[in-house]
Amino acid sequence: MSQQEQKITKDMTIAEVLRLNPKTLKVFMAAGMHCIGCGAATGESVAQAAMVHGIDADKLLAELNKV
Repeated sequence: MSQQEQKITKDMTIAEVLRLNPKTLKVFMAAGMHCIGCGAATGESVAQAAMVHGIDADKLLAELNKV
């Protein structure tokens, strides 16, 4: 499965998502997740980050997978 075909999931870390598709950075930034380079990005899942930031994880995933 190529990078373009792999779907982003809630269990992936932010760092994994960014490695898979660097263009997702703009989605994270638009959602108010400005701490992309911090330590949490390497160990925090998309679902965990969404919860911490008060964002609906399903909506965030939809946006991430559109990019």
